[in-house]
Amino acid sequence: MSLSEAPALPFQRIAASSAEPRTPQDLRDLHYPFGRWVPDHGTLFEVAPGIHWTRMGLPFGLDHINLWVLDAGDGWAIVDTGVNLPASKRAWERLFAGPLAGKPVTRVIVTHYHPDHLGLAGWLCALWNVPLEIARTEYLLARSLILDVRDAPPPEAVDFSIRAGWPDTAVTEMRQKPWGNFHKIISPLPAGFKRIKDGDVLTIGARQWRVVTGRGHAPEHSCLVSDDVMIAGDQVLPRITSNVSVYPTEPFADPLADWLESIETLRAIDPGILVLPAHNEPFTGLHTRLDQLRADHVDKLAKLLAFCAEPRTAVDSFATLFRKPIGESDYGIATGEAVAHLHWLEERGQLRRITDALGVDRFVAI
Repeated sequence: MSLSEAPALPFQRIAASSAEPRTPQDLRDLHYPFGRWVPDHGTLFEVAPGIHWTRMGLPFGLDHINLWVLDAGDGWAIVDTGVNLPASKRAWERLFAGPLAGKPVTRVIVTHYHPDHLGLAGWLCALWNVPLEIARTEYLLARSLILDVRDAPPPEAVDFSIRAGWPDTAVTEMRQKPWGNFHKIISPLPAGFKRIKDGDVLTIGARQWRVVTGRGHAPEHSCLVSDDVMIAGDQVLPRITSNVSVYPTEPFADPLADWLESIETLRAIDPGILVLPAHNEPFTGLHTRLDQLRADHVDKLAKLLAFCAEPRTAVDSFATLFRKPIGESDYGIATGEAVAHLHWLEERGQLRRITDALGVDRFVAI
């Protein structure tokens, strides 16, 4: 499978529509110590003593992921892995034959279950005979998604789309497609794993890394925080907002509440820390970015509440929440984000849900 042939997945970001407008002040408030420079694929760059940055391609709208290699003294610790595609494997093989030659990989750590982070974890663990280190919820969710492959979508997924207000043509097209793409770019996972959890301290070489759990984008997303550096995964990105969505597997969830709560949790981290995100470039200005992320969602919620002066479906709300038109190919991810914002308002008594005879949910301000 080539990069261009990889399947669309429900947790991809709508990069052009989710990114907040950037003002000159926003750009000044975040500092990029390496500018917009990025390492070539299959090369390493040391961002801090013992912490190396590599970048690999992705077959999504967002075309790259940052991965981190930590000097563990007698070996290397890899944090996040890239997708299971030949180009990614070749990039790792170049690193093992080049700048990483001479020491084995002794640890593979994954921040969360999404394929750009987990995709090659099984391959790397088997190659180097090391356990996969990941939060329990992320491992179990990945295992369940890998196994959930069907000839057609389950009734719950179809009902979820109907409730969101999908047009009949989109629902009909959905019914005709197979269900379960997750396994296609995930190498087989180890049958067991080594659990990491919030508050754990991982000693890797000369550094100690504290696990700080974020939620909302993923159920149990592990950030790693050392004295002056934070490996943030997707929990804090400098120029795009991470997807926060409701999925058919938990159709009445309130993930935006988890996301906003995590923003406040992350404020306990040193505001001057160097943030190493999974996408875009390393930056400083953590608390400023947390303020921006919170403000973006608060603004969307206010606009959505005003829009729901009359009953509105999730699909109706796309134009309010996203900066570009949403085509049917993006309905899945756009629906998840829209429903997340509607549920937040509903859970706090600001919207009321009305379900019609066809099973379509509309939300109206109280």
